[in-house]
Amino acid sequence: MVFRYKLHKLPDRYRDAIEKSQIGLAPAGEFPYIKRRMSAQNHSRVGGGLPPGHLAAFLAAQTAAVNRALDRFLPAASAKPATIHRAMRYSLFAGGKRLRPALCVAAATACGGEQSDALPLACAVECIHTYSLVHDDLPAMDNDDYRRGKLTNHKVFGEGIAVLAGDALLTQAFEIAARCRGWPRYPHQQIILELARAAGSLQLIAGQVADLEAEGKKISANQLRYIHERKTSALLCGSVRLGGMSANCSPAQLEALTDFGYHVGLAFQVIDDILDVTQSSEKLGKTAGKDQRARKATYPAIVGLAASRKIAERLTQRAFDALRPFRGSAAALESLAEYLLKRDR
Repeated sequence: MVFRYKLHKLPDRYRDAIEKSQIGLAPAGEFPYIKRRMSAQNHSRVGGGLPPGHLAAFLAAQTAAVNRALDRFLPAASAKPATIHRAMRYSLFAGGKRLRPALCVAAATACGGEQSDALPLACAVECIHTYSLVHDDLPAMDNDDYRRGKLTNHKVFGEGIAVLAGDALLTQAFEIAARCRGWPRYPHQQIILELARAAGSLQLIAGQVADLEAEGKKISANQLRYIHERKTSALLCGSVRLGGMSANCSPAQLEALTDFGYHVGLAFQVIDDILDVTQSSEKLGKTAGKDQRARKATYPAIVGLAASRKIAERLTQRAFDALRPFRGSAAALESLAEYLLKRDR
């Protein structure tokens, strides 16, 4: 029997995850898909994560593997028309941290899978993520000049080519995913559907639309959470879920990975909001303070920096809690969650 977990319905189940006036999360009863395995008074990690120094090696290894695979999957820079392929590669190989692919592979490993099976899905997710950044930087969107420490795509190739490069990367993601063979619990159709839903108009695109429409307006924490759930958490959660699927994970494992991915995704965006206020453009590799100048809604703007940090910590703790069923076999996922919480760029 195929386990059909409806990702596109997940965010609606999490309606009251974070209260505006209380720096915390809603009680377990409000999350029917998530079983709380740990009391609020017992905050700790499950297996301690990777040994000191091993996370950097893990990230370096996954980045190298993903870069090699992406280079194989994408048309050569010289393939006609060369302009579009150079533009695609310019942003895709601009030095990103490859965190979504790393989460994908780490989830596969936690479920007893192989990197080679997860790699095409990890690459597909990275293509979608990069396309969203190329479009996000356009003058009609966030209007940013720098990304990953380099000029944004439209500053190098022009707006028209940047739009097309983003379109091409999105399409490339599905070409890569189409190469997957599928697994007993997760046939090929479900893999493609998972990817499409995470990137579609109910998730990633919905978050971008809501983000644009909220500029210059005073919105509630609930409305901000709606944006973060979709613009950031959906694809991060999808990355983790796809990794588990590539290992033919059990339904219980997929539920736990979904719980983990959802909370890590939200924590990631809260930290992003904090870094935009506290770090320099040189440190971030993109224009710092642009959210405030564009009058975008962020957690620091709504609840303040100290409260935002507490929210990120609690969300990360929820992510740790979700990994308990893995009984220590998800060390890389634990370490990645802690890294994302403590990162400074």
